Amino acid sequence: MNGSADPIGRHPISRHPISPRRVAFAWKTTPLHWIPGEPTATHVINVLHLLLPAGERWFVRVLKEGLPLVTDPELRSDVKGFMGQEATHSVQHSYVLDHLAEQQLPTEAYTRHVDFLFEKLLGEAPPFGVPVTAREWLRFRLAVVAAIEQFTAVLGDWVLRADGLDRAGADEIMLDLLRWHGAEEVEHRSVAFDMYQHCGGAGLPRYARRVEGMVVVAPVLAWLWVWGASYLMRNGPELGGRLRYSLGAHNRAVAKGLLPPWRELGMAIPRYFRRSYHPSQEGSLRRAVEYLAASPAARAAAGAVGRAAMS
Repeated sequence: MNGSADPIGRHPISRHPISPRRVAFAWKTTPLHWIPGEPTATHVINVLHLLLPAGERWFVRVLKEGLPLVTDPELRSDVKGFMGQEATHSVQHSYVLDHLAEQQLPTEAYTRHVDFLFEKLLGEAPPFGVPVTAREWLRFRLAVVAAIEQFTAVLGDWVLRADGLDRAGADEIMLDLLRWHGAEEVEHRSVAFDMYQHCGGAGLPRYARRVEGMVVVAPVLAWLWVWGASYLMRNGPELGGRLRYSLGAHNRAVAKGLLPPWRELGMAIPRYFRRSYHPSQEGSLRRAVEYLAASPAARAAAGAVGRAAMS
């Protein structure tokens, strides 16, 4: 964050301030299939809205629990900014769930399982009486957050580059939500990792726990995504149960540039396993900051803050 290496293992990169943007989106005119004629691509991306409200609330709880352990003032500031951004993401994706329900696609039958995962299985105490100390349980959950953030950074950078969505005529409001969110994921891509490095002990045990976090996250996330896409397509009122999620349709959407390539997602895993790895190597911070300067929602939020400061 400053010009030299530090004891947490952060890379020597220039410091970038992290703070939440209080954005708002108007969903009234956004259609259910917001990528015209592409229900598979639409609903694969819509899985984000199923996972993120509960998931990002959980991120905030875990980092808040670990915050008293953070002694580095720059990292502490970054963690607070990260928490503010993730809380805003959770709220905005919850509004999309409300919009889906208004379009006769309720999601509670799926999201209650996501809530159970984050609130019970990954809650403040280990589930089923597993004999793990409070410190080790916190370290494991911080490792899980860091592993998930590896994928959100990769997805965030992809959506900022995904001009296939523009060519397909994707809804402008949804694109702005996804790209604003993606840009902030790139912006804070190192924070959860740095906090894990700071709080996760030292040496081989810290590295082994980091690997363990990714070994848990990658297959669970893949399973949740396929299940979520299948749920949305099976229950979507416009499809009437006639079309189901399939790998073939998914791959066709990838070929059109509407979904991230499998290789781009898969290669994020071995990169993360490198001992020398740091998330500052992911994506383009410049591209993220440029989008945040241009995003209609982020610009409106910045304008509202400026007007409030002048009043």
